[in-house]
Amino acid sequence: MRTPRIPWRALLRAGGVALAVVIPVAALAYVVRADVGPVVGWDQSVSVAATDYTRAHPDLYDALLFWQELAQPRWVYLAGALVCVWVWRRHDAPGRALWGFGTMLASWVIANLSKLAVQRARPVVEDALVHAGGTSFPSGHAFASAAGTTTITILLWPTLGPVGRAVVVTASVLFTLTTAADRVLLGAHYPSDVVGGILLGVTVPVASYLGYRGWTAVREHTPDPEV
Repeated sequence: MRTPRIPWRALLRAGGVALAVVIPVAALAYVVRADVGPVVGWDQSVSVAATDYTRAHPDLYDALLFWQELAQPRWVYLAGALVCVWVWRRHDAPGRALWGFGTMLASWVIANLSKLAVQRARPVVEDALVHAGGTSFPSGHAFASAAGTTTITILLWPTLGPVGRAVVVTASVLFTLTTAADRVLLGAHYPSDVVGGILLGVTVPVASYLGYRGWTAVREHTPDPEV
């Protein structure tokens, strides 16, 4: 009976991608939590200017509230779960579907653990536009939007042609950036919160997929054990 090889090269690539993003994001988290450095002052000034702009445009405020609900992590991950089901049933790809579902579950857990670890307070502005609970870094909406759309893009990629791929990538980028802008314009998050959320949200599925591909390649090239 032959023991399956461990795809060390794929796992190292996945770990390298993760570390390349996690280390600078962790440094950013330390800076904003310690409330030191120019990033903190920039965060505060942008937050005040953004909320002042929203307050002066009632129609924009209404649109932002709508988008805030649309981009709730539960809806983003539900959409991703439906794509997983479709990929499984329509393209007979249970492995990819389970990878996608597991990756989104891991993203949700990592986002919440990151918030608990950093414990950054929400922006404080006069005449607050929204009253969001919990902590601020990283933005859960931005994390979920980036993680969900990246996972969906990876799931759909082999099923699409060039035009379909361009559409999915464009829609994913626009959805994530709109969500990030929504959080800052409503005063629910500082700019650095959404930057951290997007970076981590993209990294989790990309690193996860690199590892998944490595395991899949090993299984495909490992002969069945002799009985």
